[in-house]
Amino acid sequence: MGKPTGFLEIPRRDRGYTPVADRIQHFREFVLPLSEKEVSEQGARCMDCGIPYCHNGCPINNLIPDWNDLVYRNRWREAIAELHRTNNFPEFTGRVCPAPCEAACTLNLEDTPVTIKTIECSIVDRAWEEGWIKPEIPKTHTGKHVAIVGSGPAGLACAQQLARVGHKVVVYEKNDRIGGLLRYGIPDFKLDKRHIDRRMAQMRAEGVVFCPNTHIGLDVSVHSLLRQYDAVVLAGGSEQPRNLEVPGRELKGIHYAMEFLSQQNRRIAGDEIPPEEAIIATGKRVVVIGGGDTGSDCIGTSVRQGAISIVQLEILPQPPEKENKLLTWPYWPNKLRTSSSHEEGCERLFSVSTKAFEGQNGHVSKVHCAQVEWYQDSDGRFKMREIAGSEFTLEADLVLLAMGFVHPVHQGMLEQLKVELDPRGNVKADPHHYRTSIDKVFAAGDMRRGQSLVVWAIREGRQAARAVDEYLMGYSELPG
Repeated sequence: MGKPTGFLEIPRRDRGYTPVADRIQHFREFVLPLSEKEVSEQGARCMDCGIPYCHNGCPINNLIPDWNDLVYRNRWREAIAELHRTNNFPEFTGRVCPAPCEAACTLNLEDTPVTIKTIECSIVDRAWEEGWIKPEIPKTHTGKHVAIVGSGPAGLACAQQLARVGHKVVVYEKNDRIGGLLRYGIPDFKLDKRHIDRRMAQMRAEGVVFCPNTHIGLDVSVHSLLRQYDAVVLAGGSEQPRNLEVPGRELKGIHYAMEFLSQQNRRIAGDEIPPEEAIIATGKRVVVIGGGDTGSDCIGTSVRQGAISIVQLEILPQPPEKENKLLTWPYWPNKLRTSSSHEEGCERLFSVSTKAFEGQNGHVSKVHCAQVEWYQDSDGRFKMREIAGSEFTLEADLVLLAMGFVHPVHQGMLEQLKVELDPRGNVKADPHHYRTSIDKVFAAGDMRRGQSLVVWAIREGRQAARAVDEYLMGYSELPG
């Protein structure tokens, strides 16, 4: 694939960013795309590996060498067809996926992997510009009706696949707009919401019906769906946030990260947030507790809102600057990752435990912390202990809890349904048939597997669609 000697002749080049001073003035995307010629050259670097590990590195098993080669040969229209064979929404993954495929690239052994994510995004962006992406309307209809609960990446992928084979699909969303995590969890500066709207228009033309502002288990009984539809897919998110139960947690100014992020997305969408409900970082000292992507998003949003200072706390030790590739490749390595939001301005502290919050007049003003160390017990399990005398205090006007999510919300729909859960509190369904303990009810995405990536949600939505189609029709031609 690509040019046989391309990886020897052409250096790796990736997309850049607009300067920090410019991009923090707005909430628009700020990635600087490569030219068609540059993307073509990057596609030429694909090595024609005997075993393309990027396939397995990618959760949806994208046919990466195939479309790298097509881009190198300037056959862009064929490239989007190859890309869509495995991924319904490459404009989402081309923007927000951490690119485990690049970690698995053979050239990553020399820290110069093929710019797979950039090539993917370039293909789909050009396809939209050229008008190559059209609705794929089914020629016949099966007469079967499917309800999908949740309109995040898993629900949307499942809905599009099922609609394209002729089923009548209705997507229910509790929020006022469709998109789930894509709409209200990911900041606009990482994913402009026009990308979601454009796909929704395509899916409507393909026959998908969207029902926002409909909370299953609250506005509509889940049992009414079971009576009305031939199959029901639970594709909601893992939305129960991990709490931090320490003294002072009840103080005002301490919020879950998603409350903060979704509110800013609503502002950009034109919604008015009542002043008494506003969570905003303007002029405040912000402490973000949690070192993952959600914490990073809180940092970028706080910077744009005009925070005075931002400190990010992570309870785990600081990862190494560079992984040992002989031990980790082609798997996703544990190493220090610095996002564009980190580059915009924050202090990062590792191996820090939050012990308590202190406040004035009922509002948080300080975070009491301590350094911790990690060790292995006699069974080899990692444990944490506080370092004596390491206590310190941070000034804080706004604290954002970004420590991940434990499982889907159980109250309402899941309790009504009495569906079986796994030991972690997720909906129990095997990753082959996606069936739950309730007849004709399926589960996919974060609701089934727990908090994960957009690319994993798309994979699960596609595979669940095949399982539903097979259940309804006795066979399926959808990819597995």
